[in-house]
Amino acid sequence: MIELTDLTKVYGSGEGEYVAVMGESGSGKTTLLGILGCLDRPSTGSYRLVGLEVAALPETRRAGVRGARIGFVFQAYNLLPRSTAYKNVELPLVYAGVPRHERQPRVLAALTEVGLHDRAGHLPSELSGGQQQRVAVARALVTRPSVILADEPTGNLGSVSADQVLEILARQHEGGATIVIVTHSDEVARHAARLVRVADGLV
Repeated sequence: MIELTDLTKVYGSGEGEYVAVMGESGSGKTTLLGILGCLDRPSTGSYRLVGLEVAALPETRRAGVRGARIGFVFQAYNLLPRSTAYKNVELPLVYAGVPRHERQPRVLAALTEVGLHDRAGHLPSELSGGQQQRVAVARALVTRPSVILADEPTGNLGSVSADQVLEILARQHEGGATIVIVTHSDEVARHAARLVRVADGLV
């Protein structure tokens, strides 16, 4: 009745990669990240994201790709100081036009993912540096991006907070997201599956 031949099922980290980018200051790491994140465009060459050639797209189209596909985490957190953790995480969904009734569960889920659901009503000034960075990570996750770009995300953190952020990024990778992390730290780079070194603008 039923015949199976050479049948397999693989459970793994999906299609995403976890890549660390290292290099001296001024080597081009942040420029590379800006191009990958559709914040900047290359002078020449091709950049395809999920099969779409994005290098030549007009800014409005690149902004749409950016909002739908890419989450950003920066070293300096970049939180709005007068907005609560909830409001900071909600902001990308507001920009994306997600209805209010859909935003709330997604914001709370993102804050829960980073262990801060109980800090939703706190301002950045009421949070530690590590907590602020986890809010920033939640903001990057709330759009459910397929790519997460992190520029020195642990640079301002102590070891415990840094480990928490790296654990969150590792879970996202396990869920199938591509992670690209710029770092000066060999220890942070060891979390990645592949290391890319940049020197004088060259990989």
